[in-house]
Amino acid sequence: MNIQGKKVVLRAIEQDDLPALHRWANEPEIQSLLGGWHFPVSMQDQQRWFEALSVNSLNQRFAITTAENGLVGTANIVSIDWQNRNAFHGMLLGDADLRGTGVALDTVMTVMRYAFEELGLHRLDGDMIATNERSIDFYLRKCGWVEEGRKSGWYYRGGERHDKVVVGITADQYSAHVEEIGYWND
Repeated sequence: MNIQGKKVVLRAIEQDDLPALHRWANEPEIQSLLGGWHFPVSMQDQQRWFEALSVNSLNQRFAITTAENGLVGTANIVSIDWQNRNAFHGMLLGDADLRGTGVALDTVMTVMRYAFEELGLHRLDGDMIATNERSIDFYLRKCGWVEEGRKSGWYYRGGERHDKVVVGITADQYSAHVEEIGYWND
């Protein structure tokens, strides 16, 4: 089953996607904006990661595709807690030229619609390195998320400490945001 947005389709990650995913995993500009430790990734490790993906998992990862560009990134709903109806969301766009085209917005709106309206989740959480001001502003201003806190000095990059910005959105906040901006009206 593919998940249809207005501009994007979220689908299962396929074997043919691995060269692009491998390239993005080793791109310093992309990785500097993401949380966690980053080491060089071999194609063998990329293959192992792919083989561990499972539809039965509490960690769902999607390929982001557009009709014009094919594979453009990945999105996820991970650490799904079915008892409390919560999960964590993240996104990666591999091509900087797609910024400002509406692809990221449609991806997040599509992920939220799927998480809240199809899976019945209550909330999505996320976090970002404080230096990634563009993403923080995007989630808060365009996608209706709320900054819920900061963890001081959480990340260590380039010899300096940076805060982790904790964000989240509930199903009710999503519904109010969709109504306010009329996102799915066309």
